Amino acid sequence: MTIGAPAGQAGPGRALPGPSPFAGDDGTADPALMAALSAHLGGAAGLGDVVAALTSARVLVPVLARLEAAGVTADGLEVDKEASAGVVAVRVPDGRAALPVFTSVASMQAWRPEARPVPSSAPRAAVAALAEGWEALLVDPAGPVAVVLPRTAVRALATGRPWRPAVEGGKVRPDVRAAVVGAVAGMEHVTSVDVRPGTGTAVAVVLGLRDGLDRSGLDEVLTRVGAALAAQALVVDAVDALEVRVERAP
Repeated sequence: MTIGAPAGQAGPGRALPGPSPFAGDDGTADPALMAALSAHLGGAAGLGDVVAALTSARVLVPVLARLEAAGVTADGLEVDKEASAGVVAVRVPDGRAALPVFTSVASMQAWRPEARPVPSSAPRAAVAALAEGWEALLVDPAGPVAVVLPRTAVRALATGRPWRPAVEGGKVRPDVRAAVVGAVAGMEHVTSVDVRPGTGTAVAVVLGLRDGLDRSGLDEVLTRVGAALAAQALVVDAVDALEVRVERAP
């Protein structure tokens, strides 16, 4: 299954510059990375195991040609006047732009036969994605195992920090839960705080609010909640996205 459609392209010469340290690379997949991806697909490993395998893995970044201008000859034939090559982003299901990376030449050819593979360490690819403003990495969009790395994982990979997802085994991590509750509990009009898995990689913050708040008062509370959560370093580093939901206090 192919995931994502082209979302944007980096300018020529901006993607992964410099000499390659992968001379002699035969284009096959890293065995440790493939083992982590297969285990993740089978439910025997989490996304954190995939990210850990990527820290020392070589990936392939696709470079695609882009026609800048075209012309027509005197006899009516269309010709390329100017072209460049660059790295593209694709859209993942939640709408964000992601840099596609591949475990092997074969997996890249299954996605775009015309793409030229550029070998890179996965952390360096993460740095390149963030430099372009692309928040996610998409590993092997055409399979055999397609995996989306969220913003927090990409940032950890780029900076060399270990990473754990905020939701593990269908539950929000205790330290993340404690950070969210500590940031919000006790605010005026907030009677309760619950922290649950949200949609995809998101964390849902469910607020119990006192009755009687008008729209302006509700907006003020939500603004203060958002600011308090944004000030929590653990929340920023661990939570890919927050969903704030409101429930009436009993």
